[in-house]
Amino acid sequence: MNKSLWRKIVNSVMMALTGLSAALAALALLAVLAFVARNGIAALNWDLLSKLPTPVGVPGGGVVNALAGSLIVIGLASLLAVPVGLGAGTYLSEFGRGRFADVVRYLADVLSGVPSIVIGIFAYNLIVSRQGQFSALSGGIALGVMMLPSVVRTTEEMMRMVPDSQREAALALGLTRWRTIASVVLPGARAGVTTGILLAVARVAGETAPLLFTAFGNPYWSVDIREPIATLPHTLFTYAISPYADWQAKAWGTALILTSLMLTAGVLSRRAGRHGTA
Repeated sequence: MNKSLWRKIVNSVMMALTGLSAALAALALLAVLAFVARNGIAALNWDLLSKLPTPVGVPGGGVVNALAGSLIVIGLASLLAVPVGLGAGTYLSEFGRGRFADVVRYLADVLSGVPSIVIGIFAYNLIVSRQGQFSALSGGIALGVMMLPSVVRTTEEMMRMVPDSQREAALALGLTRWRTIASVVLPGARAGVTTGILLAVARVAGETAPLLFTAFGNPYWSVDIREPIATLPHTLFTYAISPYADWQAKAWGTALILTSLMLTAGVLSRRAGRHGTA
């Protein structure tokens, strides 16, 4: 067998193996989505989306308080993580040279691998134990800490992809360094940065462990960030481990709602990325 034929055979085999791996990865995701949809579609109705939970043993009710609570907690997390992450990513991209920048990058990478329950315990000791009560604010801070490394590293990488010629042209026209970053570099990286932020939101939207130590949950309607608040992941956890068939059915409906929100964030991030490269 000559070398040319052997290379073609090896190339075909490797392409088939990589294609099979991609198909298996997609199949695993589709299997999870199909399983959640099959079990959750029966429990999904307008009452689930618009009403408050009912007491144990009383049928009906919904998770509107958890839906609103998740949006509040994720909003608080974004208010913390996005400005800090954008600032840190901008510094690393435009000025990050030397040991300090290397340390910041290393710490961001390490933070991205810290278990979520550890971040929940950190937020509990930092905020909850000092306040003397659980709160939406502590949940938002915990999720914001989880979002931070993704926003920092994505911002840095996307801004580095903006050609240096654009920076040089702006500086040649007399723009200051900060004005060049704000008017040229950041707009050029906008699509990629937006994609990173949306993916970070999708990542933390389904986290339960930090919320067990911070937001804790609330069966009533509450939008006060100083008080415990219901969230979709915590409500799903509570319903799923209950012995009541009605709550278990609602757990599947809540899982479908949460999965749909995460898929929506993923789709929006893809559209933002494509829009930026169009």
